[in-house]
Amino acid sequence: MKRTFLFIILLVILFPSVPSADLEKQVKAAFIREGNLWTLIGNQEKQVTDSGKVFAKPQWSKDGNLLVYQVEAPSIIYKGESQSELWTYNMKTGEKKKIFYDGSSPKWAPHKNVIAYNDRGILDISDFKRFYNIATGVNDFTWLPDGSGFLLSSSGTLRPDGWSSAALFTKKVGDNYEDIVLFGGVEPFFTLPREIGTTEKNKLIAVYAEQLNYSPSGNWISFVVTPTASWSMDSDMVCIIDKEGENFEVLDEMILQVGQPKWAPSTDTLAYIAGGGRIVFGFKNKDLKVKEMPVSGTYTPDNFADLDFNWITDKLLVASRIKEQDWTNDFSKHPLPVLYSIDIDTNKQTKITNPPKGYGDYAPQFVSTIQKLVWLRGSSFIETKRNLWKANSDGTEATEWLSDIEEIVFYE
Repeated sequence: MKRTFLFIILLVILFPSVPSADLEKQVKAAFIREGNLWTLIGNQEKQVTDSGKVFAKPQWSKDGNLLVYQVEAPSIIYKGESQSELWTYNMKTGEKKKIFYDGSSPKWAPHKNVIAYNDRGILDISDFKRFYNIATGVNDFTWLPDGSGFLLSSSGTLRPDGWSSAALFTKKVGDNYEDIVLFGGVEPFFTLPREIGTTEKNKLIAVYAEQLNYSPSGNWISFVVTPTASWSMDSDMVCIIDKEGENFEVLDEMILQVGQPKWAPSTDTLAYIAGGGRIVFGFKNKDLKVKEMPVSGTYTPDNFADLDFNWITDKLLVASRIKEQDWTNDFSKHPLPVLYSIDIDTNKQTKITNPPKGYGDYAPQFVSTIQKLVWLRGSSFIETKRNLWKANSDGTEATEWLSDIEEIVFYE
């Protein structure tokens, strides 16, 4: 007994626990407030831009030294329209640099500080000195896990016999981007069937394949298939395919306005919110599901709907949940969500937040560097300015952290 006690004391001395306050000094986040980019380092907020035109989530480089962000500006080509300027911010020097005058969907390479982005259907790479044309006819893309190239999607087209379907390709790139052939140089990966669905009643035409994401092992790819723009508000399909492009599966119907598919932190387990029908048809039929190859399960109780979710561990989820309700144009009567933790092995579900009357808890995420659950608290589903809250993963010690947050991205 005495020997055990001495061993425990020795462990405490050699491996002391890190106080929460010290952990929070390691926080590194970028957020948007009133249309401007801000950073949070430790507990120090810093405003980076003052244009009021920053939109979409900023993206951290792999090493955490750079941010890429998008700025809305008047188009230099099309009078009366706007364009999306791509900018970077250097955390060490404070330098802001315009990368491209009109690009979208910027993504950092996983192995070095270069940015790929979509220039109206042309995939470009920027090394901060110049940009290089990589591929054309690109609707969406993601880097291959090792950074050696891209998985590309090309949209279907309207022909005399109807819509053709989306197709996936891979394209390898070396370190010398000047050697890349713009037209061609790709390998066919997978062509979607013209129509897909889980039943005959909910089939849709597979015009676009978007949100391409590799699983942690790199063995699977998740993506969302959407039909024409207007129809995509009502019905889309979450799909998976293996890395060889052979085993394709349609998992479920979903819509783009609720939480998007996300892989678990380190296992090939995909979570998503199933259910068709846009939100204006009612706050209902939105069920959180998990696909763990090769089995799956549903975790939303009857008479409830989930609006968003995120992973805490490979076995624990947190969901933003409401009671089902019909739509009303009176926003003050919309249901307001609370957060629930969900153990996917035992299906134990626990309410972990208690927002005050008139407020709901949205957009949960787990910040592993500080071991904290964070979320946005606001007064309605459509509100864009909300306050950031933080708590332990079980909801205890909840406190307000930052005010007036539109989007926030933590560097992990």
